[in-house]
Amino acid sequence: MSTAADDLSRDPTPDPAEDNAYFPSPYSLSQYTSPKTDFDGVQHKGAYTQGKWKVLMIAAAERYVLVENGKMFSTGNHPVEMLLPAHHLMEAGFDIDVATVGGYPAKLELWALPQEDEAVLATYEALKPKLKQPKDLSDVVANDLGEGSPYIAVFIPGGHGAVVGLPTSEAVTGTLDWALANDKFVITLCHGPASLLAAASGKEESPFKGYSVCVFPDSLDEGPNLEIGYLPGRLPWLVAGLLKEQGLNVLNDDVTGKTHQDRKLLTGDSPLASNSLGLLAADVLVRAVREAD
Repeated sequence: MSTAADDLSRDPTPDPAEDNAYFPSPYSLSQYTSPKTDFDGVQHKGAYTQGKWKVLMIAAAERYVLVENGKMFSTGNHPVEMLLPAHHLMEAGFDIDVATVGGYPAKLELWALPQEDEAVLATYEALKPKLKQPKDLSDVVANDLGEGSPYIAVFIPGGHGAVVGLPTSEAVTGTLDWALANDKFVITLCHGPASLLAAASGKEESPFKGYSVCVFPDSLDEGPNLEIGYLPGRLPWLVAGLLKEQGLNVLNDDVTGKTHQDRKLLTGDSPLASNSLGLLAADVLVRAVREAD
């Protein structure tokens, strides 16, 4: 006996805004999205009040990923992976600045926005002006990452949009170089760790070599995501595989909501890790500013 979900199409849904572009299939969305997240409150509400330190969010400004068969996946930043960690950080007292490569508006996978989740929706409304008119990351590198920079952490959300542009961006390279040189935190999850590939640009090896990370597993992008029509074709390259080639240790081969901290790099495996990563990030940042006082 079939369920209502079983009767949904597994064919990716055409995106009318672009030729040969596709959203995830109705069936895949029934499996991967829900009206609410597992958010059940924050742990450090209002803990940081000095106002000195902020978080720099690097958001993807690209909508489309060209896959091997010539089709395009209509993607962007995953809203839960962006907004739920941001909610925990903002509730703890850290303002967030948004930057993109080129200063173009951040793109969101609004088909994954949990329409009944008050925390996510409230954070979306709060950040929407910055998402529409973000800073140009090159300007941030040139003007805001020097001595006295206000940023305590760099946050790079997930979503397949992170695989386009961020791994090869000189501005992302410059931001990660600055974060490592100045003992800042880097927070990222799911496909967001694709951005870590940029840290190796111009170097003999990645400065993240030897770090352990959680990341969206290649096996899902190579298997189930194709079988259920989440993706319209095979990706041209896979995040976890390239991170391993650069000497990073990938801790997970499935998605369970796993998070991990290695030194000042905080990672999570998927949208399921969004709430836990937000809790971890807020806890770590609040502890860091208290210890610095």
